[in-house]
Amino acid sequence: MPHYTTENICNIALVGQSGSGKTTLVEALLHQAGAISSPGKVETGNTVCDSDPLEKEYQHSLSSALVSIEQGSKHINLIDTPGYPDLMGLSLSTLVAVETAAVVINAVSGIELVTRRMLERAAQQKLCRMIIVNKIDIPELNLSQLITDIKASFGDECLPINLPADNGNRVVDCFFNPQGESDLGSVAAAHTQIIDQVVEVDEKLMELYLEQGEELAPEQLHEPFEKALRDGHLIPICFVSARTGAGIRELLAVFTRLMPSPLEGNPRPFLKGEGANATPFTAEPDPNQHVIAHVFKVTADPFVGKLGVFRVHQGTVTKESQLYVGDARKPFKVGHLFKLQGKQQLEIDQGIPGDICAIAKIDAIYFDAVLHDSHDEDQIHIKPLDFPAPMYGLAVATKRQGDEQKIGLTLQKLAAEDPCLILEHNASLNQTVLRGLGEFHLRITLERMLKQYNVEVETQPPKIPYRETISLLAEGHHRHKKQTGGAGQFGEVFLRVEPLPRGTGFEFVNGIVGGVIPSVYIPAIQKGIQQVLDFGAVAGYPLQDIKVTVHDGKYHSVDSKEIAFISAGKKAFLDAISKAKPMVLEPIVKAEITVPDDNMGTITGDLASKRGRIQGTDVRPPNMVCVKAEVPLSELKNYQTELKSVTGGHGFFTMEFSHYEPVPAHIQQQLVAEYKPTEGDE
Repeated sequence: MPHYTTENICNIALVGQSGSGKTTLVEALLHQAGAISSPGKVETGNTVCDSDPLEKEYQHSLSSALVSIEQGSKHINLIDTPGYPDLMGLSLSTLVAVETAAVVINAVSGIELVTRRMLERAAQQKLCRMIIVNKIDIPELNLSQLITDIKASFGDECLPINLPADNGNRVVDCFFNPQGESDLGSVAAAHTQIIDQVVEVDEKLMELYLEQGEELAPEQLHEPFEKALRDGHLIPICFVSARTGAGIRELLAVFTRLMPSPLEGNPRPFLKGEGANATPFTAEPDPNQHVIAHVFKVTADPFVGKLGVFRVHQGTVTKESQLYVGDARKPFKVGHLFKLQGKQQLEIDQGIPGDICAIAKIDAIYFDAVLHDSHDEDQIHIKPLDFPAPMYGLAVATKRQGDEQKIGLTLQKLAAEDPCLILEHNASLNQTVLRGLGEFHLRITLERMLKQYNVEVETQPPKIPYRETISLLAEGHHRHKKQTGGAGQFGEVFLRVEPLPRGTGFEFVNGIVGGVIPSVYIPAIQKGIQQVLDFGAVAGYPLQDIKVTVHDGKYHSVDSKEIAFISAGKKAFLDAISKAKPMVLEPIVKAEITVPDDNMGTITGDLASKRGRIQGTDVRPPNMVCVKAEVPLSELKNYQTELKSVTGGHGFFTMEFSHYEPVPAHIQQQLVAEYKPTEGDE
């Protein structure tokens, strides 16, 4: 059994922009707590959290990593997360496992893109939030202005709980022992501000504080402090230098004494049931109830096997536990249960409510799965997270003959680890497309494929899924007649084509009367027509929104065969299309582009140059604007990179398919000229 209970657990995710020093901060905390003899360095590749060879090569976290710290009776689970915007999905997935999101800010760079996004997402998840300002030892910082910027961006509820002193060489406590002066002014004034903020959530305590003028002890403030955190009424700010160790002891004290336990934080939003019938469900952090645990991270290593990391929300998981994965009918035996210390797996006897554990070599486990030990908990799942949509795509193909199946399996494994990595196969284009959040996201994925799985691929921009259609009613005819010395081939087909409303698809009508074509040959005619529908008539793209009526024809009692009517149907269809003013359609997407308001004019002008139609704009705090537009997909091929360049990394966009529209004449001419039909298509 663990030596701690649920009330002594503290779960914290360290999130924030790449370069803010999260991994170095974890090293400093581990060292301060006595978990390691000396802190490692990202530059030398010997940190606990960045153990992956690619992380050491890039000197940045590329996945989340879990460590635990023992501090007195407290057990602190810390999750170090990647800070690249392209890897944001891996950071967001950790939020469901913790009560507190600690957003780390680089004191030099200030508020950055991921800072904003993670504070917003943590608020949406109703997590307790705190801000850690790192690198306070760097000379000539304007930390007073940074506090002003933080309050302007995230509200006046952001208040320092300690302050830097002696030019960032140490910090002074503003809550437990508010004495002395800081680099940023009066410690007593900062203490009064935070006490005033906390007592606002407790009327009786506020009355005692205001009317009697009594100084409140930290013990009296614990419950209202936790409530202020839960309600988002308080976001404490701590100052540290992970490099020098300034403020690390004080930060650890804040974690152990003030950050919520699983009993004090807001419960995670479970649902029971599916779709519209799903109802809210609350997991009770009771060790004697049925087990409910949620898998928030999965890794698949070709040598180690699959590892599932999960948060226990209810019940107790032991080595003997028989757990179901989701709604599976057959359970698995846990066998081996682990705590993680970076890549190190430490075997434990049981996991209690609130704790974060791992199991290995269970193939059935998957990201976002709920583990439970009773069918009473079937159909329970976490409320779906709102992950950013993967917009950046690359078409991938095998570089070595015979690797096709291996590529598919490897990509499926990697996509199973990352909620923002999607694998698509477009049958009409015969193309496999890997989609992620940006160029860096996919580059890391392809490097993992090569170095972990020895799979090498060729890449190219994905093809645009154009379509073809017609705009006029027209007649088509073909007589297929072939004599080879013996039995011949004969089939003659008359048909009519007419356009259908956009998005209708294809409609086939057998209008033959009087048996001029026996019914046995109608499927052959339809098969010939389908060949053209699949592979296009003018530019090599599938046809849609067409009605075909076969209304006349001829057959020969001896020479007519299925193959003859396949050919006749296909060529009669091509004949009709050539007369029906064929056109190429392009996909139009609904795009929402969120940028700093200073960039709005540039963005709207650029969208207009891309044949985009602005549908409206929304103001998004703080100082952001969302531009809504309909844009041809072909114009957004490299838009992620363009947007990053224009906005300095502060812009992002989402898109979803809307409808098809005819391409401009010059683009259709280009697509038709590029089309080279195979012999069978002609």
